[in-house]
Amino acid sequence: MSNLYTVQDGIALVTLSNPPVNALSWALRQHIVAAINAANRDASVQAIVLHGAGKGWCGGADIKEFADFANIKQPVFTPLMDAVEQSAKPVVAAVHGIALGGGLELALACHARVFAKGTSVAFPEVKLGILPGAGGTQRFPRAVGLETAANMIVSGKAAPIETLAALPNQKLVQQLSESFDTVLADAIALAKSKIGQPATRTRDLPAKHPYADGFFTTARAALAKALQAPQLCLDAVQAAFKLPFDAGITKEQELFLTLMQSPQARAAQHAFLAERAAGKVADVPADTPTRTIAQVGVIGAGTMGGGIAMNFLSAGIPVVLLEMKQEALDRGIATIRKNYEAQVKKGRLTQEKVEALIALIQPSLSYDDLKNADLIIEAVFEDMGVKEKVFSQLDAIAKPGAILASNTSTLDVNEIANITKRPEDVIGLHFFSPANVMKLLEVVRGAKTSKEVLATALALGKKIKKLAIVSGVCDGFIGNRMLDPYIRQALFLVDEGATPAQVDKAMEKFGMNMGPFRMCDLVGNDVMGSIRQRQRLLYPGKFYSPSADWISEQGRHGQKTGQGWYDYVPGARAPVPSKEVLAMIEAKRAELGLKARKISDAEIIARCTYALANEGAKILQEGIAERASDIDMVYLSGYGFPAFRGGPMQYADEVGAFNIVQAMAGFAANPHGDPAFWQPAALLAELAAKGAKFNG
Repeated sequence: MSNLYTVQDGIALVTLSNPPVNALSWALRQHIVAAINAANRDASVQAIVLHGAGKGWCGGADIKEFADFANIKQPVFTPLMDAVEQSAKPVVAAVHGIALGGGLELALACHARVFAKGTSVAFPEVKLGILPGAGGTQRFPRAVGLETAANMIVSGKAAPIETLAALPNQKLVQQLSESFDTVLADAIALAKSKIGQPATRTRDLPAKHPYADGFFTTARAALAKALQAPQLCLDAVQAAFKLPFDAGITKEQELFLTLMQSPQARAAQHAFLAERAAGKVADVPADTPTRTIAQVGVIGAGTMGGGIAMNFLSAGIPVVLLEMKQEALDRGIATIRKNYEAQVKKGRLTQEKVEALIALIQPSLSYDDLKNADLIIEAVFEDMGVKEKVFSQLDAIAKPGAILASNTSTLDVNEIANITKRPEDVIGLHFFSPANVMKLLEVVRGAKTSKEVLATALALGKKIKKLAIVSGVCDGFIGNRMLDPYIRQALFLVDEGATPAQVDKAMEKFGMNMGPFRMCDLVGNDVMGSIRQRQRLLYPGKFYSPSADWISEQGRHGQKTGQGWYDYVPGARAPVPSKEVLAMIEAKRAELGLKARKISDAEIIARCTYALANEGAKILQEGIAERASDIDMVYLSGYGFPAFRGGPMQYADEVGAFNIVQAMAGFAANPHGDPAFWQPAALLAELAAKGAKFNG
């Protein structure tokens, strides 16, 4: 057939080859079935060994095929597994590196399995909003037992093969091989020992547990009610203990198809592909040269600066940490140490590692110590005058080729760059707080930022394990620009009759990690107030609810002062509805001449999410974001948008642009509505007219 099918000493060797992870594409599925059939027809073949090319056995299904799953080419996955399992000649899997999803199901369909030590196995399908659909929910419990199978399938978490091999009475692992170098030879030897023996099929193993019903009852109660996939995963596993194997397979396929057709699955798969696409820029080829970043300078040792520094320290990159006063510097380093030592207590770091990380810090009180840094990031007060002063100093001392970055969350990166004589070397690197924890990194490309600097920033983002999303220059970039209309609508809803608690509850029921008023209290209402003041200067006539200004003026800054939109008990973060705030809202409502009306949760969700989507459409049509999926990733990874909805633009696609435009027209007619606010972005109107979507 090819070099992917050879016969050696009576053993047919079938190679899985589809770089980089040997995903089960149509071509690979076709190859495996053809090879199994050829081996069974060949009288010289006595046994068959499947093994993976490259660094891993098989990474599962090719998710790109899911976009048109209804028209996926034969053989699909269940016929593939059947062809392997029904082979008249023994089939042995030589597994190394990874066996994920469909790859693990393929191994389970074989008659025996040899795993190289260090192999990682998992059923990650639940993270894509689906379940193992090629027998995994039926064969895996038979191989490793109920608890292990259910926990792995429902969680999507990986396990080292050594852990599974140590399970009592497990039937998954027939042999552990020392390494990738030995697994194939060991599998061939095992295959030879199986010649002439009855096939041992996983499907024929019993699925029994003395307390299965109690386990499923307890497990089901622990599942998140909003998520469909974990619940149906459990239903499928339960079928293995309630039904004969073939009936269980039928049930699994029914549940799989139910999930494949669900918005949650579309959202999860969209997010998976969106994360892969993030950081790809049309005019910056993959082979664009990058600069070496051997030392980083961070200006500011406060909460943000210290968190930024930790990202580079953890990646093994030395950091010059600059402050203006010794006590601030000492406090910053102490906080970094405290954060690392918290990881020691959790078993994630050793004390020796902490000391090594701290040793990478060069404390400094002088800009001169930044002269050898390859990248310098400022994390100073969010004021253009302060930023300009810092960049003037950096321009004077930084070496040629050094990248100068601002951590600004809203300010004009072009204006900052033009302070220097090297605007091509200036870029925005907007970390999210806490910077050592949050995954999102907005990479802000200035008008004169060189492609080399942008490529370097994106590569560095990967190195420090951030999700780097490129944004053009505008007020607030992607995330904070969209946040403004979201918050404004939340405030207007309160003006009209809702309470902060009702708005928060509705948005949290929708799936947001935190409602808008709780978020403002966390960020600080003083911070939100300063943003509003700057917005009013930039956009005269822009209307905000007077309630927001009152909150700031009264010093109700949020959790840090114990009072904000809510009251807070000292030492606790749980919000307590405030009678004073509710009275203020009523007074401001009267000033506006509004009579409170009953507002539904559906209206709250629609107005807040459609405000996000409309602003996202403006960002796209202005070229601030490369693609709609980038906007989704910003909100999924940085703003607590529910993962099972795929981001604000994906959610808008599910609702439909036409329906959103229709709803916006109704909102604009609201006596307290702002017709200009609800004017659909040109792109949104275009999609509505065409029946098209933001994401493809």
